[in-house]
This record gives sequence, structure tokens and C-alpha cells, in this order.
Amino acid sequence: MTTLLAGPGDARHARGGRPGRFRNLWNASPLTYLTLIVALALSVFPIYWMIAVATRTNDVVADVPPPMLPGGHGGDNVRRLFDNPDAYFAKGLVNSAIASACVTVSTVFFASLAGFAFAKLRFRGKNVLLVSIVATMMIPVQMGIIPLYMIMVKLGWQSHLQAVIVPFLVTGFGVFMMRQYADQAVPDELIEAARVDGCTTFGIYWRVVLPALRPAAGVLGLFTFMQTWNDFMWPLAVLTPENPTVQISINNLANAYFKDYTLMFAGTTVAILPLLVVFVVFGRQIIGGIMEGAVKA
Repeated sequence: MTTLLAGPGDARHARGGRPGRFRNLWNASPLTYLTLIVALALSVFPIYWMIAVATRTNDVVADVPPPMLPGGHGGDNVRRLFDNPDAYFAKGLVNSAIASACVTVSTVFFASLAGFAFAKLRFRGKNVLLVSIVATMMIPVQMGIIPLYMIMVKLGWQSHLQAVIVPFLVTGFGVFMMRQYADQAVPDELIEAARVDGCTTFGIYWRVVLPALRPAAGVLGLFTFMQTWNDFMWPLAVLTPENPTVQISINNLANAYFKDYTLMFAGTTVAILPLLVVFVVFGRQIIGGIMEGAVKA
């Protein structure tokens, strides 16, 4: 009987280790940590400085060096922000919340439904329709503003909130993203088993496909909410200053004869709070969905 002796390298491979000459490739060097710290500081400092100035008076905005510590006027600036008659800030927050929530829910629902159909159902013209949807992603948004505004005028929706919601109820990017994820995450055998059990097509989508698409739906929902909340150009074109979204409210402050920068920074600080709340609440699921999609890819 022959006895096989394992060498140190083989034992290291058996334990899941890496060869010695490649081990350093997977260890972060001090230069890597230094680069990440500098990048983090450069990214966070403008936000921190904005919050610091939002808690101070207007005469410190041009100070050199800029103020590094928060002041004691944050409450007064926020109160003046909501009391400003030209900003309509409270109404802007409500309008942005309604528009972002409606667009997000609609985009996730319709995009996942269409993605399931393109990935798992068979029907005539499927590939042509999918290519047409992907082609819409190649058209810049700016090119569609004038015809879209003319449609809103014909419908009588200009200066109304539905003009910000209805044109963006579903996006080509969302359909393509959900189609790619559904093609990998939902086995055909699972759909066939559901059909054998007598489930309808919509029942298969609701009970089988949608739970499997939850990680991708979370990522798409976050991106859609952030994009709708931060959208500026289209609401500026179609809404009036008296019925704004939150970005238009901040723009109303910027267009004032006397620019109160502390008021503008206070408005921007309040405007980013909902985005931070959404990311903190759903961040783990969203990051998990991104990592899961990367592993599948």
C-alpha cells in the first residue's frame, strides 16, 4: 500500500489558504488605507461644512479658514426656512415625498412584472420589445423635455404634481435590470412547479417571482427614490414656484435678491435627511442585493 505525504503547500491549500507568493495580493497595504481615508475625508467634508454653516449666521460663510464647528443658530435657521414665504418649503417636502414614493412603488412593480415576462414567458416579438426598451436608455432626458412639456400642456397638467409622477412610472433601466436578475434568480423548474399546482401567471409573479426579486427590487427602489427626490430640471420646467418640490424650494431661496446662504444650507440639510433615513433603514438589504447580484454575475 502506498502512502501519500502532503507537503506544507498542499496542507495550506487543503485548509483553504492561498500560496505564499499570492498572499499579499489580498492584504490591504497602509497606502490603501491612507487612500481610502483621504477619499472619505474629501467626500464627507463638504457635507459636514454645509451642516456646520447651516447652524451659524450668514456672516461666517466667506470666512477663511471656514468654520469647522457647528454654531447655535440651527433651530433659528430651520424655523426661518419654514416661515419663508418665497420657498414654500413644507409644501415642497410633501410634494417630493408623494412623488418619490409613487414613482418608486410604480417603478418597482411594473419593472419587476415586465422583467419577469421578458425573462421567463414566451410570446411573439419579445426580443424586439426588449431591444426597444433598452434603446430608450440611449436617449438623453434633455431631448424629451420639450415634447413632454407639450403633452403636459395638452393634458392641462402643468403646475400639477401628476406631471412629475406619471411620465416616470416605469423606466427602461428598471425593466432591463429586473429582467437580468429574474433570468438568473428564478429557476424555470420553480415556475413549472407553480403552474402544475394550478397557479395563474400573475399568481406565479406575486408568490414566486417577486420574493426572489426582493434584493434587486430594493436596489432599484433606492436608486429610483433618490433620483426622483433629487430631480431638478423637469420639476423646474413643469411646476410653478407656488407648488414646488423640495429642490425647487431651495432654488427659490437661491433666486432671492438677498442670498441667505445659511438658509440655503439649512434647506439642503433638511432635504437630505429623508435620503439618509431611507439608506439607514434599508441599507443592509440594499447592499446585500448589490453583492448578491455581483456574485451571480
